[in-house]
Order: sequence, then C-alpha cells, then structure tokens
Amino acid sequence: MKPYTFTVVIPAHNEEKYIARCIHSVKAAAKYYGGTVEIITVCNRCTDHTAGIAEKCGARILYNEERCIASVRNTGIFAASGDVIVTIDSDNRMSRGTLCEIAEKLSTGKYIGGGAPIRFERYSFPIRCNDRLCRLGFLLTGLYCGIFWAEKKTFEAVNGFSEIKAMEDVATAKKLKQYGQSIGKRYTTLQDNFLINSTRKFDDMGDWLYLKLLIKNSDALFKAAIGHRQELDILLDKMFYDYNDKNLNGGK
Repeated sequence: MKPYTFTVVIPAHNEEKYIARCIHSVKAAAKYYGGTVEIITVCNRCTDHTAGIAEKCGARILYNEERCIASVRNTGIFAASGDVIVTIDSDNRMSRGTLCEIAEKLSTGKYIGGGAPIRFERYSFPIRCNDRLCRLGFLLTGLYCGIFWAEKKTFEAVNGFSEIKAMEDVATAKKLKQYGQSIGKRYTTLQDNFLINSTRKFDDMGDWLYLKLLIKNSDALFKAAIGHRQELDILLDKMFYDYNDKNLNGGK
C-alpha cells in the first residue's frame, strides 16, 4: 500500500458542541492508519468557541466567511499539505479504518476517489426510511457522498467542490466521476467503513423532518429544478446556514 499523507478538511459554523468528537474520530482513524494526517478546521462565521476547541484538539485553523459550504470546504482543500484530501462535516464522525481503506483503494490505481456509506447515530422508523432513500439514491446514481476522498491533484483538476448552495455534494461527486471516466478510473464508495451521521436535526425537529420538508417545499424544489432557485436558497439558509445560530442563541 502506498504511504499517502492525508489532510482531513472539516468545515465548521458554530460547532463547539460537536467539533471535538469529530476531530477525535479523525485522530483515531489517523492512529490506526499510522501515517501523516493533517487536520484542518475551516471556521465559517463562528461566534462561539469552535476555533479554540479545534485548535486545542490539534487542528490547523483557517477561516472563510462565505455562506456557501462548498466554498468553505475549498478553502481547506486548496491549503492542504496532504497527498489525499478527505472531507467530513463537523457534527459527523468517521469509523476507525476509514483512512486505511481509502489508502488501499487509491493504491490500486483503479479509483479516482469516492464517498462513504452513511449510518445514523440512532434509528427510528422515519430515520430508517430516510436512510433507505439515501442508500437507494446512491445505488441508482453511483454518486456517493458523506465523506469525500480523492487525491489533492484530483480535487485541483476539477476545481474543488462545486460552489452552489443546493446539492453541491451531488454536483461534486458527478464532477469527480466524470473526471475519473476521462482517465480510466472509477468513482466508488468505501465498503468496510462508514460515516456516522449526526441526528441532531431529527432530535430537535422530529424524526419525520426531511420527509415533511420534501412534501412542504415540493413547489420550491420544482422551481429550482427549472432554474428558479430563490425559494430553495431561502430554505437552505434556514435549515443549514442559520441552524447553528439559532441553537447557539437558545432557539431564538
């Protein structure tokens, strides 16, 4: 297996409750891997103690003030020192063998990069439904997300994450897949390791949250599909970019 160096990029907006456990999961995977692993936390408009906690945990701290998660990730990607880039959101965790399996897959020369299976922190009937929809979507499209991984030179070749607000992960997976096809490599997913996905929004707003949002906002989703994104962008701001601000201020 080729001895890759890694950079793990963690975007974070007011994540003082979750950033330490995310970094600890990365450090556990790094210890299991045994090679050089850099951890970058990209702080995005943080007004809490995220940066201090991340730095204390051993992360390198960068800053990006844009309201676009893809741009935040790209700040870390293009500043990375590792041969291989892995991205993970700050409220999630990776399983211990993640970096080892990524190194093994890249060493074969068959793969351009990929994603990871998603497993939720807890399950209920509606969360299991959500899980099945995610798995079905990945299976039908092959556009695996969750954790993203590829060599840095690959991310540079596709100009990093697609800097759009909605479904930037799917657009990025599509770019990586197409680039891989152009040079005879496959876009894939991990088999033995997975992303441990946070259920905090379900905990706060109910386990039927995303299914309800799909139904309630079907008109906005349809408009976005035909090029009119204003209503969808407002929804995304509320659900993702403003979510942590609300929780930091006690739900106000």
